Amino acid sequence: MVRILGAALAALTLAQPAFAQDAQPLPDPADNSDYWQLAAGVGLTPDYEGSSDYRLIPAAALRARVSGIEISTNATYLYVDVIPSGDKVDLLLGPIAGVRLNRTGKIKDDVVKLLPDRKTAIEVGGFAGVAFRGLTNPYDSLSVRLDVVKDVGEAHRSTVVTPNLIFATPLSRRFFASASLSADFVGNRYADYYFSISPTDALASGLAPYDADGGMKNIKIGLLGNYALSGDLTKGWSIFGIASLARLRGDFKRSPMVSDRGSATQWFAASGLAYTF
Repeated sequence: MVRILGAALAALTLAQPAFAQDAQPLPDPADNSDYWQLAAGVGLTPDYEGSSDYRLIPAAALRARVSGIEISTNATYLYVDVIPSGDKVDLLLGPIAGVRLNRTGKIKDDVVKLLPDRKTAIEVGGFAGVAFRGLTNPYDSLSVRLDVVKDVGEAHRSTVVTPNLIFATPLSRRFFASASLSADFVGNRYADYYFSISPTDALASGLAPYDADGGMKNIKIGLLGNYALSGDLTKGWSIFGIASLARLRGDFKRSPMVSDRGSATQWFAASGLAYTF
């Protein structure tokens, strides 16, 4: 998996931006003016965390800069970077809020659906990191960021810690791409809530009883591409595509919900239209 990310990073790093081929003048890399980007489309996601069944879901995203404050979404989470962007080095800091919907809806698997449904987890927390800009061209960035969220509702009531490494660059005036590497570390209550099987649940489902402990849950790589239909990434319509591959590890991989009924390899893909103004 890490080799795949390395190949993607190498391809993005070695690809020389083709702004010179575009008729429009180059944007100022230090431009911190306000903008909004709204995106909507369709995604393909595992039926539950560890499932080998997939389902289509609506997908939406938001990115914006308002008075130097960066606002963005990642899946069902909202990020707000409260520190205005710097020139070569950009500090990243702000709150996160979102929901986790794992096993809150209908399950396709005839055995796993016999297990109790889970409540929606309401997670809040924050992130901190740093982004280095202009490493291979004036417009790229390499970000190192740590996300920490905790369920404040009545679901898993645990903490999720996620280190992230992200490289992003425009490859031309029309095309933007990024590659990311991340991992989730979770507490014992998270592992028990989503991956353990109590003796009672084992009797109801036929799965073996299982007691999962916390730790590194997975490692994930992701790729994103955005192509401007308007000819300019900074305004108008564009089409986006996202793909990610996650691999469950340790007790999470060995849970009967995964090892007997699902898969430790988890794919996600989404595509749709975006509008920037």
